[in-house]
Amino acid sequence: MHYKRILLKLSGEALMGEKQYGIDSNRLNEYAEEIKEVVEKGIEVAIVIGGGNIFRGLTGAATGMDRVQGDHMGMLATVINGLALQSALEMSGVQTRLQTAIKINEVAEPFIRRRAMRHLEKGRVVIFGGGTGNPYFTTDSAAVLRAIEIEADVILKGTRVDGIYTADPEKDKNATKFDNISFQDVLTKGLKVMDTTAFTLSQENELPIVVFDMNKKGNLLKIVDGQTIGTTVNL
Repeated sequence: MHYKRILLKLSGEALMGEKQYGIDSNRLNEYAEEIKEVVEKGIEVAIVIGGGNIFRGLTGAATGMDRVQGDHMGMLATVINGLALQSALEMSGVQTRLQTAIKINEVAEPFIRRRAMRHLEKGRVVIFGGGTGNPYFTTDSAAVLRAIEIEADVILKGTRVDGIYTADPEKDKNATKFDNISFQDVLTKGLKVMDTTAFTLSQENELPIVVFDMNKKGNLLKIVDGQTIGTTVNL
């Protein structure tokens, strides 16, 4: 396998599937099966999920809600998604642990770096909920931070498009896809991969990012097997 330890970043919207909001159980089960295949190959898997399918702090702030309150609501939404994915994975026979940056001791462990790494070494999938535990930071930032802390080899950002393009491929038919691109070129060309804080943190710590289509069956396994899927961002 090309990678030993990965951090998979999923958006909350990805869990909606064909729905307008909430969680699509079919999509959830599809993701669980994809992750199971990777775990069975001996890959250590950590996951960070967004909460945009339930609540997004920025959206709340735009309607007059206090931004800090809104972000805390968004953090709780990521915990709900984490619990849903944990349930789907365990129904598939995959051992998991849910750790959160905010204390919810009745439903999840607090985030403790050494404990998370030990779980990974034992073959358990570790799901990180609650973002960074701080308002004003996105789950992209949480994904990069956790990936650095657990010494992951790569961040795999699962999206609904199959990589990074020169423009939005859903709006521009002439947009062309990059197979590989440097951090500097992403910044120079003004391409959107992650928010600036997360992207800069990844660049400074020389942590590569692979952007790929998570909804295409088998893509996750192909990436960890070393195949060229999506777009790789590195130095």
